[in-house]
Amino acid sequence: MNSKKIIIVDDDTAILDSLSVMLDYEGFDVNAFQRGTEIFPFVESVSKPDLILLDIWLSGEDGRDICKKLKENEFTKNIPVVMMSAGRDLEKAAYNSGATAFISKPFEIEEVVDTLYQLTS
Repeated sequence: MNSKKIIIVDDDTAILDSLSVMLDYEGFDVNAFQRGTEIFPFVESVSKPDLILLDIWLSGEDGRDICKKLKENEFTKNIPVVMMSAGRDLEKAAYNSGATAFISKPFEIEEVVDTLYQLTS
């Protein structure tokens, strides 16, 4: 069983809930957030994840800015960040902000699981 810690950030509760359930079923230890700014105090005081799955378009926030802050922070800079978006044209912008990988929405859960396994092995 995989006990890797994953943080998911997406303001769409349907995606957040379904990803949480499916990744939990796959054996990941999942913590889910609707706002990117919520992850910083959690990561620094509660639990450092093995990977962060981050939506680019968050309500009132830009996931690319969150990713840049993660990569600038000494404590979080080495955590892989997988960015997600329905905007396929945002893949380059995701990598430019420091993302380790990019997943286009809609996605197949197998694609997400395979990417997470590759980056946390």
